[in-house]
Amino acid sequence: MLIKENSSILIPVDFSKQSLVAIKQTYNLAKFTHSKLILMHADPSSDHDSQLELEQLASNTRSESGLEVDIINLKGDVYELTDEKAEELGCGLIVVGLDTQVRFRSFLGGTNVSKFIKKAPCPIITIRSADNRNDCKNILMPIDLSIESREKVGTVVQLAKYYGASVKVVSVFSPNDEKYENDILPYLNQVKKFIKEKGINCTNKSIPGTDVAAAIVKYANENECDLIVQMNKKDTSLGEMFGPPVSLKIVETSNIPAFCTSN
Repeated sequence: MLIKENSSILIPVDFSKQSLVAIKQTYNLAKFTHSKLILMHADPSSDHDSQLELEQLASNTRSESGLEVDIINLKGDVYELTDEKAEELGCGLIVVGLDTQVRFRSFLGGTNVSKFIKKAPCPIITIRSADNRNDCKNILMPIDLSIESREKVGTVVQLAKYYGASVKVVSVFSPNDEKYENDILPYLNQVKKFIKEKGINCTNKSIPGTDVAAAIVKYANENECDLIVQMNKKDTSLGEMFGPPVSLKIVETSNIPAFCTSN
């Protein structure tokens, strides 16, 4: 799914360092897409908790970024409300900072963050690191032979053109699966050719690994990538019934922002 232009970017805010970094990292994308920012705070017991702090944050964000900034203060679970509000407001993107505590709430039982990502009506960028990566020089696109991999190429091209970034296409194969490695290589070359024809610098690489998510995150760090773009599969495979899919494992472990979409 491409990022909609002339819309809104929704940012859940809990005033943690990660959520404040998430705000700053939207500045360039908001300018590229002519979008306004919506800072949303939610508390399980009150719809006016931290109202003054939220208003001050919005004021500071307007001054710092020069962007239009609105606020929403709600009562309820932040992850359920974020998807609802994003759909209601027709948002083009959600940018969310995830702190360490969210890790243990997200995948035990498949609640909160995992469901939030799967049900989101628009793309999401998740940020775990407290480092600000407002610039984006290298975009990593993991691919496999699924239809979902093909569907995200357009999004990667859009993001690369916005930032003037290079694209690194990578695929992880089992060291014992020579057939898969041979099957994926022509597709890697095809994707690289397509992206380069769009005027974008692009490289490709296939790497052996038994833990796909770990291999992708490691490759991203070793190659100075600033964003990992992935497609979350709507259908649950047999293997994923007993644990989170690769896309969610990357969200869980990556110190590099991850762009996720299910559409």
